[in-house]
Amino acid sequence: MSISLGIFGKKRNEKNIACFVDGPNMIRKELKISLDKIKKELSKYGKIKIARVFLDQFASDKLIEAVANQGYEAVIIPSDVDVALAVDAMKFVFDDRIDSIAIVSRDSDFKPLLEKVKERGKEAIVIGTKPDFSSALKNTADIVIEI
Repeated sequence: MSISLGIFGKKRNEKNIACFVDGPNMIRKELKISLDKIKKELSKYGKIKIARVFLDQFASDKLIEAVANQGYEAVIIPSDVDVALAVDAMKFVFDDRIDSIAIVSRDSDFKPLLEKVKERGKEAIVIGTKPDFSSALKNTADIVIEI
């Protein structure tokens, strides 16, 4: 019996993942993104320890409740969601308990964040969808999941 080992010598399912969702970019009616599907896809690569959806101040109470019901922490930002997401994710880039950082977005603005994730020896995962799934983002990540 062979066991697949990840980049840190752990079994693939032993990696701890921090997941950050760019809400305004990904949670749109026309994209039909399922937060549950995101979790299912990520669970193939490890255990999700942090799951946050960043939303702007215009998010409805119904959306915030739906996010929480799917096991994500809703983070409401009164200004730039991208900046807040990147700053929060950087905390976990320096946390030894986290092996992988997953960014759920189509936005190339997160390319520098993914570069820093890899520079610190962590696995960079990007989850996105068409249309407008940034090639730069996909080319920077270790793992690309298109949903």
